[in-house]
Amino acid sequence: MGSPHCVVPLLLLLLLIIFSSVPGSLGGAFVGVNLGTEVTDMPSPTQVVALLKTQQVNHVRLYDADRGMLTALRKTGIDVVVTVPNNQLLGIGQSNSTAANWVNKNVAAYLPDTNITGICVGSEVLTTLPNAALVLVSAMKFLHSALVAANLDGQVKVSSPHSSEIILDSFPPSQAFFNDSFKSILVPMLDFLQKTDSFFMLNTYPYDVYTQSNGVVGLDYALFRPLPPNKEAVDANTMLHYTNVFDAMIDAAYFAMADLNFTNIPVVVSETGWPSKGDQSEPAATVDNADTYNSNLVRHVLNNTGTPKHPGIPVNTYIYELFNEDLRSGPISEQNWGLFNADKSPVYTLHLTDAGTVLANDTANQTYCISMDGADTKLLQAALDWACGPGQVDCSVLLQGQPCYDPDNVQEHASYAFDSYYHKTGMAAGSCDFNGVATITTTDPSHGSCLYPGSIGGNGTLANATNTTIGAPSNSTTSSGAVQLGFSQAGPIFIALLLWNTLFFQ
Repeated sequence: MGSPHCVVPLLLLLLLIIFSSVPGSLGGAFVGVNLGTEVTDMPSPTQVVALLKTQQVNHVRLYDADRGMLTALRKTGIDVVVTVPNNQLLGIGQSNSTAANWVNKNVAAYLPDTNITGICVGSEVLTTLPNAALVLVSAMKFLHSALVAANLDGQVKVSSPHSSEIILDSFPPSQAFFNDSFKSILVPMLDFLQKTDSFFMLNTYPYDVYTQSNGVVGLDYALFRPLPPNKEAVDANTMLHYTNVFDAMIDAAYFAMADLNFTNIPVVVSETGWPSKGDQSEPAATVDNADTYNSNLVRHVLNNTGTPKHPGIPVNTYIYELFNEDLRSGPISEQNWGLFNADKSPVYTLHLTDAGTVLANDTANQTYCISMDGADTKLLQAALDWACGPGQVDCSVLLQGQPCYDPDNVQEHASYAFDSYYHKTGMAAGSCDFNGVATITTTDPSHGSCLYPGSIGGNGTLANATNTTIGAPSNSTTSSGAVQLGFSQAGPIFIALLLWNTLFFQ
């Protein structure tokens, strides 16, 4: 019998080999949001950050490296992906020094306070800017070299979001391959992504697949709705079963990369979503469908379901998008991809039971400000003293014999005072910080006869003060700026879908 001391290292080696052959990490997946700002009354950066914190969104993708947003995101713990806009790509792709200057100005200058974790180099460059596509890989390499020089390459990854148009014969997924005209760029790009431990970014829009399929693709299949076994799509080459378009599109990307001999690069969904409103020619763009798609998407991703090809492998996903953008041109649907209106009210109510707290906007936007768990008691006491003094909060209910005296501890008393100030100022940006010892929650902290102001709807005398500079102790910085947006459609992939549907949806 062999020695057990030899078996253990052998098993460890086997596990390492297995896990090195599949993309992604063993950590859980996340759902983030894209931030476009073609909005008439765009909230200020600090208001945007306050909304992200309220909705417990910890990952955001910007369409440039806006100074105001990056400043407002300081010390929030929110992971940020910045973007080199398409109009800057040629300069960076032709000059190492230009790339280095961009990194120093837009990344290194904000770290570590702003947690920048990635750089998107352009947006759908291969399908929208063929001239700039020639320098895309050079731009990625130059930016990475600048990160290496700044010792930031371990934290900040470089990639480039692609339209699903670059993948042909996407259905069934096992037959997918990249458009030959892009392979001369994609092969060195994938080699770069693999060597730098980065990810392949794909814009994935089942809405477009559905609307362009001329009725071939079922709405339930596009919306993640449960399907009976006889309605699932089966890839005859792999015998993998697909219950939704989203998974099929991601696996098509995995198979297309494998066709070029790249098998361990994870896919990150850089954009996906569903519009809540459209014109007469867009009947699928409804509130109900948008709610269904995004609610099921969040649940699907956060359950770490993975895809049929890579079950259990996280698929990190950014929803398109945070706000409706009324300034966008095109059909009505183009202006209605947002989860929220510009006034920060939900466009619709997400149904996220058993999906955690991220984007839990089914509380009618009701939020409360409470003391943070584990906060230093001395800091809490100082913030409590400020709220009941200069903050002009009525703290009489905290006195002995009054409704909110018990439990008699600084954390509970501070929570009441913080929430009172928060609602007195109309839940203004920066009014729930108190030098980092306060946090926003959607759970009503009221107890017994102690009703918190948020619970009884009391907004005080400054209910419309959302644009007022508040005097509460805060680490937030008020600034302004705009983020440019890029967006595209999924392309005519329904032709392959038609063939697949004919074979497998009978």
